[in-house]
Formats: sequence, structure tokens, C-alpha cells
Amino acid sequence: MKFENFKLNKIQVNKTLINFRIGGEGKPLLLLHGYPQTHLMWRKIAPTLSNKYTVVCSDLRGYGDSGKPKSNYNHRPYSKKIMASDQIKLMSKLGFKQFYLIGHDRGARVAHRMAINNKNILKCILLDIVPTNTVYKKTNEELARKYYHWFFLIQKSPLPEKLIGSNPDFYLRKKMEMWGVTKNFIDNKTMKEYVRCFSNKKSIFASCEDYRAAASIDIADHNKDKNLKILCPLLVIWGKKGTVEKLYNPVQEWSEWANNVKGHSIDSGHFIAEEKPKELLKSITNFF
Repeated sequence: MKFENFKLNKIQVNKTLINFRIGGEGKPLLLLHGYPQTHLMWRKIAPTLSNKYTVVCSDLRGYGDSGKPKSNYNHRPYSKKIMASDQIKLMSKLGFKQFYLIGHDRGARVAHRMAINNKNILKCILLDIVPTNTVYKKTNEELARKYYHWFFLIQKSPLPEKLIGSNPDFYLRKKMEMWGVTKNFIDNKTMKEYVRCFSNKKSIFASCEDYRAAASIDIADHNKDKNLKILCPLLVIWGKKGTVEKLYNPVQEWSEWANNVKGHSIDSGHFIAEEKPKELLKSITNFF
């Protein structure tokens, strides 16, 4: 899976084991994956980045082979604030106080939370998202159709868990087909690994909690911190053939949350790092 020069390890933070790979030399760079994937989504670009950076690819709590802690009535254990704390503490334990940061999808929402009022994030790249509060605030019929899972996964447990759990292989493959527009962007070996991780009942529950938190405690946290900004330079990149391109002006949306924003699209669907890795690498290199 193209991680030959990376070491696989786990570190405990916030009473939860975080699974990660690390490789390369240079300034540290943390890569955070999205739903319904794992850190393997970075397999096509991490080796090249490791020529210039010490690259850390981690599994978010609840995903991949990271811990899947119990939740509570307000979904706080799966809030982006706690998930962000996981990743900041992971980097600290690895000896990295300051680092570059890239997040995709859910990982980008965690990265957003990490970068708020944080002087230790050198530069940040967010892939194919607009702010969570923006999504809910500007929901319309087209958004509901394209992002239906946002409203399905937040339903009270165990409804979505039971339905997904009846055939997680089918569900995951269909989600990937819906969002990716590039032919054969995921090889069979990687897909089997995604299915292995996602089929875990605890993973299904945790991923639902991730979305339940987004629709509740995360919105509340952002509203409390509405006057705090992302301090570091921010680059937003989105897929030209995806929902973000069609429904939003990403740079304008992120300008409300950050002091220094620029962005552009890449001729891709949602899974930019897997669909158009060369183009993404060029953008990363230019920005960093």
C-alpha cells in the first residue's frame, strides 16, 4: 500500500489509542483522513511528501485501528474539539510542537478545530469541505440529496448502525462510488482494508457519533468561539466535479473563519488525494 518506508505504531492520548504511520525527514506534517476511510487514503502522496517532511498519517478516534471509546448523551467524546485534542497530543508525544496540517472531509473538520486560535499550526490545507455550521445553516433540497448521509447518520442509535451493519461492504462501496468520479482510483487491496475497518460494529457506531456530534456539540462549540479565527495561512482545495464546487464559494465561506485564506479547485471528485494525487502534490508543494 505504498507505505514501505513508514513505521506503524499506536500512542495513547486522552485515554484512547491513536493508530498512525510515520516516515520521512524534515518539518513535521500531519495528514488526517475523512469518512468512511482511514489513513490509507494518503498512500499515493505520503511517500513523496516524506522526501521533504516527517509525515504522520493517523486514524481519527473511532476510525481505522484507532480506539473507539464509548460516547455519552451529548456526543462530546466524538466532538471535533476532543478529536482535535487527540491529534495535537499525538504530535506533542512524537516531539512536534509546531507542524503543517492537511485534512480531508471529517479530518478537515478536525483540522479546522485544531487550527482555531492555534499558533503552533504553521500552515493548514483543508480538502473538499466548507465549515460545518455553513453546511447546516445553508441546507437546501439539493444539499439534502447530495449530503443525505449527514441527516441519516445523526438519527438516534441504533437505527443507522443497524441498517449499515446489515451490509457494511455494500454501504461503503456505494458511498465511494457516489463521491469519486475518477475510474479505478482505489485498488482492490485498499478497498478490502477500508471494508475491514469500517465493518467493525464499534467503527460504525463511532462514525455515526462523529456526525451526531457535528450536528450538535460541534455547532455549539463553534458558536462559542465565533470570534476566534484560524491564525495560520489557510489553503482550501475542492473537487471541481463535486458538491462543494456546485453549492458554495469555498474561499468566501472560509474567510469568515480565517484571517488568511486562498483556494482553488482540482479536476476531481471528492477523494482528491486518491483521484488526482499529482495535482494535489503540486498544490501542497506550492503552498508549503
